[in-house]
Amino acid sequence: MKSLQELTRPNIWNLKPYSSARDEYQGVEATVFLDANENPYNTPHNRYPDPMQWELKKQLANIKKVSPKHIFLGNGSDEAIDLVFRAFCEPGKDNVVAIDPTYGMYEVCAEVNDIAYRKVLLDEHFQFSADKLLAAADERTKLIFLCSPNNPTGNDLLHSEIEKLLRTFEGLVIVDEAYNDFSEAPSFLSQLESFPNLIVLQTFSKAWGCAAIRLGMAFASIEIISILSKIKYPYNVNQLTQQQAMEMLRKYYEIERWVKTIKEERGYLEAEFAKLPCAVSLFPSNANFFLVRVTDAVKIYNYLVGEGIIVRNRHKIALCGNCLRVTVGTRAENDMLLNALRRYGR
Repeated sequence: MKSLQELTRPNIWNLKPYSSARDEYQGVEATVFLDANENPYNTPHNRYPDPMQWELKKQLANIKKVSPKHIFLGNGSDEAIDLVFRAFCEPGKDNVVAIDPTYGMYEVCAEVNDIAYRKVLLDEHFQFSADKLLAAADERTKLIFLCSPNNPTGNDLLHSEIEKLLRTFEGLVIVDEAYNDFSEAPSFLSQLESFPNLIVLQTFSKAWGCAAIRLGMAFASIEIISILSKIKYPYNVNQLTQQQAMEMLRKYYEIERWVKTIKEERGYLEAEFAKLPCAVSLFPSNANFFLVRVTDAVKIYNYLVGEGIIVRNRHKIALCGNCLRVTVGTRAENDMLLNALRRYGR
């Protein structure tokens, strides 16, 4: 890869970050805080949270088997996605490459930051070729985005192709593992030391059942993490979010049980969908959702809305004509969906 200084925007590389009161205070435990212009009343919500979330990172590091210094925490994974554009891509000059179809926020962040977004279509099996992505790149390509398991297709991307990309591409490769907990494929977290150009994204929104607290994770080299930390907002993860995340970490056994149940329900739903007259083809999934091609996606989507059941209509997405994306729910929710579709067209 190119040196990190070559990849980073010069103004970001030279930026002196804002230093908050809680960044500057370190040392002995204090009892009187008169440094941050806080209201002395309404404890504990009157105090600013730890801007670097060190206690949460230490607990998270035990589960993820990485050093806390390799972790960036943000307001959802979307914050980390946006920050890599702001840190490494020159507006109006640089470009990024991504598979298509995939998670839509990569393209939105590119447009917000005035970065050209180059799409490379997946094949008929929803797989990508490292060579095709590299062919779409040029000397101004700073980032390549991959999502595995991919959204909306649900499948794992080939690890051999991802590794080939990491070995060959001179810029940064972002592997979004939002749904990795539901897959049998190993996480790329174990490859951080092998590939200094790797950024792995994960989230508390899916397997952890914490979409409401908006907490995303980015894992990368200490040097990349330091750049992201330099340009984030000072207190980007609020205290309530940090507390709830640490509570969830203390009952990790329950998350494992949820994941096991969701995977079992995914298998049940897939088997029952295969019997439905309106289901044309079902695509294998390694996530907590699956993609299904139906006879008429728009008509069936609207029918389900009328039944009070909401799925995602992906009909207009590349390669997803007449496809619905179905999230795995509880057995009761899944049966309500199946029963509604059994009644469809009668």
